[in-house]
Amino acid sequence: MTATTKGSAKSGQGTGSAENKLRIKLVRSPIGYAERQKRTVQALGLRRIDEVVEQNDTPVIRGMLAKVSHLVAVEESK
Repeated sequence: MTATTKGSAKSGQGTGSAENKLRIKLVRSPIGYAERQKRTVQALGLRRIDEVVEQNDTPVIRGMLAKVSHLVAVEESK
């Protein structure tokens, strides 16, 4: 019963955030910045300069973007 409740909560979150996506582009190299910022860029799925990834628009992703805003460009898409 707990697994069913847990699964339904995840599907509810996935439905709302799937509509709003963020296109994230790495515009500056994380070389020379703190290791924590390098790991944040990597966790966003970015490896190379000018690489673009799409992530769901969630508070977690927004927080990560706030920490590396000087390295990335963000565009909202649907």
